Amino acid sequence: METDTAERVTDDWLSEDEQRAWRVHLDVSRLLMYQLERDLQPFGLTNNDYEILVNLSEADEHRMRMSDLARSTLQSKSRLSHQITRMEAAGLVRREDCAEDRRGLYAVLTEQGWDTMRQVAPRHVASVRAHFIDLITPEDLTSYHQAMLPVAQHLRAERLGG
Repeated sequence: METDTAERVTDDWLSEDEQRAWRVHLDVSRLLMYQLERDLQPFGLTNNDYEILVNLSEADEHRMRMSDLARSTLQSKSRLSHQITRMEAAGLVRREDCAEDRRGLYAVLTEQGWDTMRQVAPRHVASVRAHFIDLITPEDLTSYHQAMLPVAQHLRAERLGG
């Protein structure tokens, strides 16, 4: 029988190599997200704003159901709703009723949101390159992807309830 994380407490401490890997992962995660956020600030965007703009820009008709957008961005429906309210006030997105489900709502990228995305995306990609991609060899990047993919899949499944 599967147990939840709280029941899996162990006295098996991390080895020195495991501790080093874990700590550098924490450093890179925090520092990279901090830097990417700093690089978005001149555009008045946060990392969360940008992630929503990316999701909507890649969606059919530049729209997504709010529940799907929440799932995609790993935000609660309530937190996403507050985020969308702020982005609506900035003119980046709008809400639309869902014709097939009266309780459902779409988040839709506005023309201003699309223009913002086209302006910011190249600069964001340059930031990702400068602070991450270009610092890693192509071979190590492939290894990193292979190492992190099962972790991401496991955590996404945990978040979605197994």
